[in-house]
Amino acid sequence: MGVYEELKNRGLIAQMTDEEKIKDLLNNQKTTFYIGFDPTADSLHVGHFVQIMVMAHMQRAGHTPIALFGGGTGMIGDPSGKSDMRKMLTTEEINHNIECFKQQMSRLIDFSEGKAIMANNGDWLLNLNYVQFLREVGVHFSVNRMLAAECYKQRLERGLSFFELNYMIMQSYDFLELNHRYNCQLELGGDDQWSNIIGGVELLRRKEGKDAYGMTFTLLTTSEGKKMGKTEKGAVWLNPEKTTPFDFYQYWRNIGDADVIKCLKILTFLPLEEINELAKLEGGELNRAKEILAYEVTRLIHGEEEANKAQEGARALFGAGTNTEHMPSTDITSADFSDGEIGILDLLVKTKLAPSKGEGRRLVDQGGVMVDDVKVASATAKLSLSDFEKKYIIIKKGKKVYHKVNLAE
Repeated sequence: MGVYEELKNRGLIAQMTDEEKIKDLLNNQKTTFYIGFDPTADSLHVGHFVQIMVMAHMQRAGHTPIALFGGGTGMIGDPSGKSDMRKMLTTEEINHNIECFKQQMSRLIDFSEGKAIMANNGDWLLNLNYVQFLREVGVHFSVNRMLAAECYKQRLERGLSFFELNYMIMQSYDFLELNHRYNCQLELGGDDQWSNIIGGVELLRRKEGKDAYGMTFTLLTTSEGKKMGKTEKGAVWLNPEKTTPFDFYQYWRNIGDADVIKCLKILTFLPLEEINELAKLEGGELNRAKEILAYEVTRLIHGEEEANKAQEGARALFGAGTNTEHMPSTDITSADFSDGEIGILDLLVKTKLAPSKGEGRRLVDQGGVMVDDVKVASATAKLSLSDFEKKYIIIKKGKKVYHKVNLAE
């Protein structure tokens, strides 16, 4: 099975500019392709993970990936999917974020000599002569067609700045530049990038008379169409300091039944035959598939040791053991107690299970808080030092969030 069929059978391909040509390029030739990453934060997140998996599949099939970091486009920010203009970043912030991206990507992509390329579009975008750029590149773009593109259309009611309108032209110019430098023939991206990708393909055809191709892949959404990768705490990051390996594991362990097989196909390298067997599971048996998904994804991002720790901790929560060693935890001391007692609301805020006492009170009033398997009946409830006889307690928030509170000496 060629890599084209691999990507298609895993449900990764969304749209293509020329299916037959792209199929031939992927299965029968060796090509250089690129995916762009704008460094808007100091960590990649779950949404980027799909793009990295596509790069890894392509690299394993002998193609050469270019990871293009947006040192130039990041100065503007892609308006796609955004209701407001992105926060403008400094050059220092952008460069720091790029370094973070490189480290995280290197877990799945082999950047050794000749295997893959890292490029930064700041190298050619930041020193452009504006008038010359308009004459050579801008002349090939129709404003009417640009405004009809989905990435701009949704912004017109709230206001689209001329600043952001340039984004499509700059991304298209990236494709032209990468074609000149590395003979790059194919641009890949999430399905929300379709309009920008077409812009680059058409620019190469109009300006250079060259054939170039674009392909988008599936966005990571739930069966209800909602974007995956968001929790009460915010985005699910690949950086272990922003989302712990345990929380990362738990996110995948707790996804909906309808989404687990799709995620196994998109986010792991497990053979499709094995995944199709797991698809036969029903009801409670699906938990086995969820555990495999959580382990495999955590192993890819954080390594085998962290995946093992997260799995051990999670199994304790799901009643398969008593090991709480790897559960998220907070240390308190006797100094946190007043007259030998500490309020449940204080504990919820201290452990960050609630952002405020008001939110903690709401959780307790709705019956959503348990301490050592006993439901907390009142927001005025207090725990005493004697409740920490075994030197820790377990707070459970809702059905799936557990936190260990240690009484330190």
